[in-house]
Amino acid sequence: MLNLVGNEVSGTIPGFVGSFAKLQGLYLAQNRLNGSIPATFGSFCQNLEHLDVSGNFLDGNIPGSLGNCRSLRTLLLFSNILAGGIPLELGLIRMLEVLDVSRNSLSGPIPAELGQCVNLSVLVLSNLFNPLTINQNTKGDTASVLSSGLDDDYNYYEGSFPEEITTLPNLKIVWAPRATLEGKLPSNWGGCENLEMLNLAQNLFSGEVTGVFERCKKLHYLNLGSNKLSGKIDEKFPVPCMTVFNVSGNFMSGPVPEFLYRACPQVLPNSDRVRVNNLSFPYQVLFTCQTQLDSHLPLSGGSFTMIHDFSGNNFAGPIQHLPLATERLQKQTVYAFLAGGNKLTGSFPESLLGKCDGLDGMIIDVSDNKLAGRIPFGIGVTCRSLRFMNASGNVLNGSIPSDIGDLESLVFLDLSRNQLQGQIPSGISLLKYLKYLALANNNLTGAIPASFGWLHSLEVLKLSSNSLSGDIPQGLVNLKNLTVVLLDNNKLTGHIPSGLTNLKSLSTFNASFNNLSGSFPLNNSAMNCSSVLGNPFLIPCHVPLIAPSSDQLDRNGSSQHNPDSASATTGGNDNSGLGSVEIASIASASAVVLVLLSLVILFFYTRKWIPDSRVQGFEYEEMTLFTDIGAPLTFEIIVQATGNFNGSHHIGSGGFGATYKAEIAPGITVAVKRLAVGRFHGVQQFHAEIKTLGRVRHPNLVTLIGYHASETEMLLIYNYLPGGNLEKFIKERSQRPFNWQILHKIALHIAQALAYLHGECIPRVLHRDVKPSNILLDNEFNAYLSDFGLSRLLGTSETHVTTGVAGTFGYVAPEYAMTCHVSEKSDVYSYGVMLLELMSHKEALDPSFSSHGHGFNIVSWVDMLLEQGLDKEVFIEGLWDAGPQNDLVEMLNLAVSCTVKTLTFRPTMKQVVQRLKRIQPISRKPDNEISIELSIIT
Repeated sequence: MLNLVGNEVSGTIPGFVGSFAKLQGLYLAQNRLNGSIPATFGSFCQNLEHLDVSGNFLDGNIPGSLGNCRSLRTLLLFSNILAGGIPLELGLIRMLEVLDVSRNSLSGPIPAELGQCVNLSVLVLSNLFNPLTINQNTKGDTASVLSSGLDDDYNYYEGSFPEEITTLPNLKIVWAPRATLEGKLPSNWGGCENLEMLNLAQNLFSGEVTGVFERCKKLHYLNLGSNKLSGKIDEKFPVPCMTVFNVSGNFMSGPVPEFLYRACPQVLPNSDRVRVNNLSFPYQVLFTCQTQLDSHLPLSGGSFTMIHDFSGNNFAGPIQHLPLATERLQKQTVYAFLAGGNKLTGSFPESLLGKCDGLDGMIIDVSDNKLAGRIPFGIGVTCRSLRFMNASGNVLNGSIPSDIGDLESLVFLDLSRNQLQGQIPSGISLLKYLKYLALANNNLTGAIPASFGWLHSLEVLKLSSNSLSGDIPQGLVNLKNLTVVLLDNNKLTGHIPSGLTNLKSLSTFNASFNNLSGSFPLNNSAMNCSSVLGNPFLIPCHVPLIAPSSDQLDRNGSSQHNPDSASATTGGNDNSGLGSVEIASIASASAVVLVLLSLVILFFYTRKWIPDSRVQGFEYEEMTLFTDIGAPLTFEIIVQATGNFNGSHHIGSGGFGATYKAEIAPGITVAVKRLAVGRFHGVQQFHAEIKTLGRVRHPNLVTLIGYHASETEMLLIYNYLPGGNLEKFIKERSQRPFNWQILHKIALHIAQALAYLHGECIPRVLHRDVKPSNILLDNEFNAYLSDFGLSRLLGTSETHVTTGVAGTFGYVAPEYAMTCHVSEKSDVYSYGVMLLELMSHKEALDPSFSSHGHGFNIVSWVDMLLEQGLDKEVFIEGLWDAGPQNDLVEMLNLAVSCTVKTLTFRPTMKQVVQRLKRIQPISRKPDNEISIELSIIT
């Protein structure tokens, strides 16, 4: 056995390793190996049982000669950059038990020959979870170290899932989420008596699932979410016994049935699983634990968790039964029933609460349905284990039960967008673990309970669009975890508690359209003037020119000299002129500004003569080039051409670094993106991954000419485009030519670029940050997409405008922002937002949207206009009148379809291209050709 796991070994795998005829285990995981897997592995490997080269930078194809290793039990190739298809020869390894080829750049069909591996137990074709290690130790056992978070898997398969594999008798785990598999869902799982975990989510499977998994008695994890499945749920599904059952985001209909089951098989404790099958155990742990982490639900605290997800379908009718087996009712069980975004009717399902007290925790999401009636009184007694309840977007009426404060485990409560009446019960203040409270868009009256100041765990408070009156509770200033407070569109009076400015965690505050009075305590971040629009009795809100010094303020932030006056900070109506203190303050501030200005001038003056120390030590080596530009290109030449990265050559900035214009030789100009050193760790991985991007070519993608990477500098060299970016073009449209032809050309070019990245490029690339500033133009309005692949290569952008995921506020798809689930449909959403900006007079997060409340963006604005029948108001002035109006409406409908909330309803970029080509503008012949034709006619 040769075990070098995690030893920072670099270089290539030597060919002689495959000549050790007696070698039984080769473990090279988590090193810095590059190059290809030697084909000589198949020469003398008759005794090799375990091969693990995962977590390296290996490229090239998987050698078919591995099929000669007939004794292999585990083959772990995941987390490399291997390309090509899965070799057919792997089907010759009859002893193979575990095959993991996920997180590479594989393509092509899944070979049916794998159905000859009769001992195959674990098959992992793609994996959205990011395991740090899955390797064997010296005893042959399998150890697993888990990593939180999601990442991309670039495997891109073709066709469907072979039936030959579904009938394997020893198959326990099949894992292939977002693997671009299509066709009918495999229906012949006849040999699946041992199947325990199946994940085919986020693919393109269609058809019904009736009678598919009847023989799979041990199946406890089934994820078919985000496909194109239809029909009713088979009542023979063993759903009540399943740890995870997910059919969300499909087109399924009918009722949620009362599932037929006899008895659930006993769930083996972890120690027994290790003894029974130690090779599949780490995958059981990885997939189970990471599913719980990815759910973003309060599942901790139970040693046994069950998630049944029916959301985002067309299920209808009342909920009659809770799909949970009595054998699963344990004090150590947390159960989640998710059915939001359907067409469920009837009264609030008391049946959901009947088994609550037999559980350690209950999670219920029935949002965005058509449930009516009252929330049952006594809920606090019947369901004390309730941790999460989302019943928003229904037609519930009546009052909120007064005993809701007895839900002692409640962490999340959302009853917004209903027809609830009456007062907010003060008993809510007893919920000491409550983090999220949303009661917005109801008919609630009365005051906000003053006892809300006891909710010390509260992070989000949403009470917008009710008829609440009275004061804002002073006790809110004591809630140190508060991040969001939305009180807009009510009838609140009194002063805004000034202590809210001291809440460092507060990121969003909105009390617009109330009857508040007094002054507004600014903190220029969460609490700014746009947060209090529509309060006629509030002293006019202005940003202070000079902030009072700390010794002038008391603990509440008010002036000690005149506590009743807000004129010093709000620009009130005091016309008495400046006093001596104010004059002295202005003089002092002016002196400080002059000193600082002098220092800045001195800094830049000396900077012109003293080279940047980091640049001074540059390496005199040629760049790695993918394209010949007709002139030599070295790091030294780049430094000289950019004036040592001088600001005069600066043409743009982004989350990954600054971009400079560099004239390499007369008539040869390139764009140089200087990446922020420290954003990327591991020069060797950078080399490996950037070479993959260097092979990506399309007429509407900015060309990556080459790169330079060292410990001190990382540069990307692109072709230079003189037309600037689309963001600048949109702002200057009134001074530049803009018509239907230009609009269509830009839209089509970017759609073609994204369609190529999603469907034709190998490896597949998800952009994850499509926005106007990442779209460049030439002088003929041809559009080019830039920064593709950088989100995966460099991670989440660090600029202040970005979200916690890769992407920019306003352009990030709802499902990506909330769950970090990224897919091609996330790029489709961003493209749709860009298209709306291009054809309208609004930005993605236009300042004029602030009056509509938190979360209102260009998508919401367009939806509002369309509901009012004001389609033409979307378009920028002059565009609608110039027409063609039918084609403009078609493009608007296309943009709207790209930005729908449910990602399965969004078109693919290939479909977007097809729709744009159907409304192609009639090409106009050049004037000289027209004049020639006229002369011939005459």
